[in-house]
Amino acid sequence: MEHFFRHVGNILGTLRAEYRQIANRYFGKVERFDGDARAICQQILDRLWEGDFYRTSLGHFDFFWMRDFGTVAQSLVRLGHKDRVHHTLHWALRYYRRAGTVTLCIDKSGNTFNAPARSIDALPWLLHSIVASDYPLKEGERYFIERQLRKYSKVFLDKKTGLIKDMVYAEMRDAVIYDRSAYSYSLVARMAECVEYLGMQHAFPRRPQLYREELLNHYWNGNYFNADYWNGAFSAECALFPFWLGGIHDEKKMDATFKYIDEHRLNYPYPLKYTDTPKRFKYRWWMSGIFMSNYQGEAIWSWHGEYYLHLLKRYKRREYKEQYKSFSRMIERHGNFPEMLDVDGTWFHSLVYKSDPGMVWVALFLELPMPD
Repeated sequence: MEHFFRHVGNILGTLRAEYRQIANRYFGKVERFDGDARAICQQILDRLWEGDFYRTSLGHFDFFWMRDFGTVAQSLVRLGHKDRVHHTLHWALRYYRRAGTVTLCIDKSGNTFNAPARSIDALPWLLHSIVASDYPLKEGERYFIERQLRKYSKVFLDKKTGLIKDMVYAEMRDAVIYDRSAYSYSLVARMAECVEYLGMQHAFPRRPQLYREELLNHYWNGNYFNADYWNGAFSAECALFPFWLGGIHDEKKMDATFKYIDEHRLNYPYPLKYTDTPKRFKYRWWMSGIFMSNYQGEAIWSWHGEYYLHLLKRYKRREYKEQYKSFSRMIERHGNFPEMLDVDGTWFHSLVYKSDPGMVWVALFLELPMPD
C-alpha cells in the first residue's frame, strides 16, 4: 500500500499545487492587514493555524512544506506554540509513514509529494523540528525515521566518504541546479547533529564534523561560503546557513560575510537579495526565463532577510537596528508578509507566478526582539 499511496499522492498533490500557483498568478488577491509590522505578522500567524497543521501561506501554498515548517519550528516553540508544533509533526508523520517516505509537501488531504523534485533537505528539516521542539517520538515513528536515515545515506551520500554525491536534487533555492551546495552540507551537518541527540547513530553513523570540515576546507573563499562545489558565486542561503544552522561558529568569517552583503548592497532596498550574480547559476528551465524571470536571481526574499537579521542579532552587530527597521518598513508597505519582491521592492510578478502572501516565515520575525 505504501507504493500506491506514494504514487497517487504525488500525482494529486502536485496537480493541485500547480493549479493553485497559476490561479494565484491571475486571480489571487493580496489582503492588507492593519497595524505595524509585528501586528501584521501576528494576524498572519494566527490565520495559518486551523487546528490540524501550520499552513505555509495564506495564498496558494495552503499546504504543508517540511522545509518551511522546519525553518520556523524553533521560533514557534519560543513564541509559545509548542503544542501546535507537536500536533503538526504528529500529523505529518502519520502521512509520511502511510506513504513510506519523507517528502517536502503534504496537502490537506494527506497526499505526499515533492516540488519541484526529490529533495535533500526534507529529512534533515524533519529531524531538526523534532529536536528543536523536543517532540516525543513514539516507537513506530522512531523506527520509521531510522529506516529513512538508512535510505537517505544510500541515495544521497557516498558509501566510502559519507560526503554528498554529485547528483541532481531539489533544495531551498529550488529553481537552481547546484553541484553539492553549501546549504546542503549545512543541512546534512545539522541532521547528523540531531541523529546524535536522538541516539540514532546505528542508522546514520556519520559525524556532523565531517560536513563542517568540508564546508570550511572546500567552500569558504575568504568572503563567504561558495554556492556549491565548483561555483564561487554568492547565494544567500549558502552564505548564511553554515552559520545559522550548520554549526559553524566563527565571528571573523561572519564579519566578512556581513561586509560582502553591505558592499554589494544585497540588503537594499530590503534584506535580502538572493545573489548579485544571477547569470552564474544554472536554472530549471520552467523556473526561469519568460516563465519566472528573476524568480531566484536578484529578487528580494523575505525568508533570507530573516536569517540575516537573526545572525546580525546573534553576533551583536550594530546594523541590526537599521536592518530590522528596513524589514519592518517592507512589511508595512505591503500590509502583508511577502514571499518575495522584485528588485525595486514591488510585489513580484512573472508570466506564470506571483509572490505568495502571508508566509509562515512570520514566526522568524516575531521571535526577533525589537531594537532599542
